[in-house]
Amino acid sequence: MLIQPIDYFLVVWFAMAAASTLYVGFDQYRNNPEPVVMKWGFILVTLYMGPLGLLLYVLADKEPRPGEHEVFTKPLWKQGVGSTIHCVAGDATGIILAAVVTATLGLPMWLDLIVEYLAGFAFGLFIFQSLFMKSMMGGSYWENVRKSFLPEFISMNFMMAGMAPVMSFLMMGRDMRAMEPTELLFWGVMSIGVIAGFTLAYPANVWLVARGLKHGLMTERATAAAHRPAGERHAHMQMQQADASSGDHKHGTTSHNGKGGGHHMRSDATTPQIAALGAVSALALAIGMAAPANWLNLRLSARDVGGVIMPQGMIMDRDTPADAMRDMAAADPRLVTASYDLAAKGDQELPFRMENGVKVFELRPSVIRWQILPNVTVDAYAYNGQIPGPRIHIRQGDRVRINVTNGLPEETTVHWHGLILPNQMDGPAEITQPPIETGQTYSYEFTATQHGTYFYHPHAKPDRTQALGLYGALIIDPADPSDEVGADHDYVIELQEWLVREGLTYPSMPMDGGTPNFFTINGRAYPSTETIRMKVGETLKVRFIGTNNGFIHPMHIHGGPFEVVARDGETIPATARFLADTINVGPGQRYDVVWKAQRPGKWLIHCHIPHHTTNNNVEEKGGGGLMVVIDVT
Repeated sequence: MLIQPIDYFLVVWFAMAAASTLYVGFDQYRNNPEPVVMKWGFILVTLYMGPLGLLLYVLADKEPRPGEHEVFTKPLWKQGVGSTIHCVAGDATGIILAAVVTATLGLPMWLDLIVEYLAGFAFGLFIFQSLFMKSMMGGSYWENVRKSFLPEFISMNFMMAGMAPVMSFLMMGRDMRAMEPTELLFWGVMSIGVIAGFTLAYPANVWLVARGLKHGLMTERATAAAHRPAGERHAHMQMQQADASSGDHKHGTTSHNGKGGGHHMRSDATTPQIAALGAVSALALAIGMAAPANWLNLRLSARDVGGVIMPQGMIMDRDTPADAMRDMAAADPRLVTASYDLAAKGDQELPFRMENGVKVFELRPSVIRWQILPNVTVDAYAYNGQIPGPRIHIRQGDRVRINVTNGLPEETTVHWHGLILPNQMDGPAEITQPPIETGQTYSYEFTATQHGTYFYHPHAKPDRTQALGLYGALIIDPADPSDEVGADHDYVIELQEWLVREGLTYPSMPMDGGTPNFFTINGRAYPSTETIRMKVGETLKVRFIGTNNGFIHPMHIHGGPFEVVARDGETIPATARFLADTINVGPGQRYDVVWKAQRPGKWLIHCHIPHHTTNNNVEEKGGGGLMVVIDVT
């Protein structure tokens, strides 16, 4: 599933890479007089580097006209390309294969890098250099291992010095899908890493070729021997002179007859030169491998972070634990089970069934897509496909059972905020009960001994799961109706804060990267909130519920003061009630207020923090976010 803009770019990039690879493979085997090992070198590098690999092939190796390959590939810069291609083809193949294995095994990133280096070096030295080049280099396999060790060591060091930091920073950046081999982004990072490795290894390979320590490009043409019977055919192979600045360095040019000998190179490099280059390559490798640990937590693995995407602005450093990353990560849009438009309503009364005198309710949290504005949706966690969750409306003295079946990708519980009930029914995960794992059901059963305005929410990772939408009203009517402070209209207001960026929904938190940019009342942002309709002289009971996680909201009603009649579910004695026009509603708090319509017109209920009455910092039709209109006629 394509969920980020980079995904669409990668689809195009890999389509171009596939087309480029097909062209290079077809042209190499049909038209270009390169040995098989170099043909495959260019094919693999084009697969890894896409159009850049095709460009290198066309500029440095593709024979422009029949018979001109030797002259065309003679310049030193082209010979250096050939040497680097051969290095990258072998080393990168080993590195990528190791990266897939280590990610699958769940190895930490620091160990991942070490294993990748060893695998790349081993694959490049023992297979691509010493085995695939054996027929051209002559001598025994182990002689070729010995001769190839030092140049391969230098070249591999520079290549990994380029790849390691690229892989570290991109894999452990905001979008950690890059650590998962099943994700397209993983392969995109590998492609960028190979390009970086090629770039850093190229200058060293030019010097190695110029000094006769490595092979560059080669030409293989059929000779008269090609007309011999099958099994006895041989080829003529030529390593061209490179146009080195010294002007006198040559690769040996010999005819390989399959009976020993081979292509012997004479090097004019001095021991101090080789030692210095080797030391610098080792230093570059050490920096490339170790430096990212100053900024990244390389102790984490792909299994630890699970391909999550973090919000912009989140501070991640070498001490950030995987739990913090998963906690702040975006809701995975691939897990959405249902989508709801503006016609859907939250806070709908939850039906129940009677079983032996017990009211039985069913709650199922799951991942949904919920529309908060005509052009804005959130990927949310919701009870029974509603935001807010369905209203549980019972009467004081009722015996209730609520069966909670977890349809989320992570554990959950439910806490009945403010209620007096048996401790094992209270809901804190790992304190009064084990968490409800995905697919499991847990039953809460208690008798409602109080009355008033309450709510329910998770108490397993509530900073994440409640912020993503898990909350709902719990209204308990008094056993004696005279204990209720009545009004002509009764309206529940549940507050919420959202963080929506680039099509993803993150849990809003009062910390770096978690600041909300959308705000809702009962699952909608103004101007998509409901309008309350009443007449002059009528009263409105507003039940403010702080179902939000992060901020105190000073809720204000225009058109005259209201009377505060209840706080946190407890009815305030008549002699202690007071008038106000603004009440601070903090997370978890509830206030019942009664407002009388004294004049006709449109009167606002809104948060008095102006930012909270905008939508992504923009006003629409006079406001946004935490605003509701009371239309009085």
